[in-house]
Amino acid sequence: MAIEISNKINNFQTSKPTPKTGVDGEKKVTTTATEKNDSIALTAASQEIKKTVGPSTSLPVDIDRVNSIKKALADGSYSINAAQIAKKMVQFEKSMPQ
Repeated sequence: MAIEISNKINNFQTSKPTPKTGVDGEKKVTTTATEKNDSIALTAASQEIKKTVGPSTSLPVDIDRVNSIKKALADGSYSINAAQIAKKMVQFEKSMPQ
């Protein structure tokens, strides 16, 4: 089976980045393989999540509790309350900026 190589690779490398509009209406720029500087743009929602999650990583962890939950998951005795999880997910979505 023969494999044909076309000029599509060359066209890709010389193409210009095109602005795209994200879900929240922010302009985003795609980059090509020939650009030397990479950059990213965070949406407002992702910045809010980063602000919320960031401080929690420095909080102390109760290792005994983590180990007891791991053990309960492993032996099948940990009960999961799906209704409570769904309720918390809805609360989280409502708290996010529109």
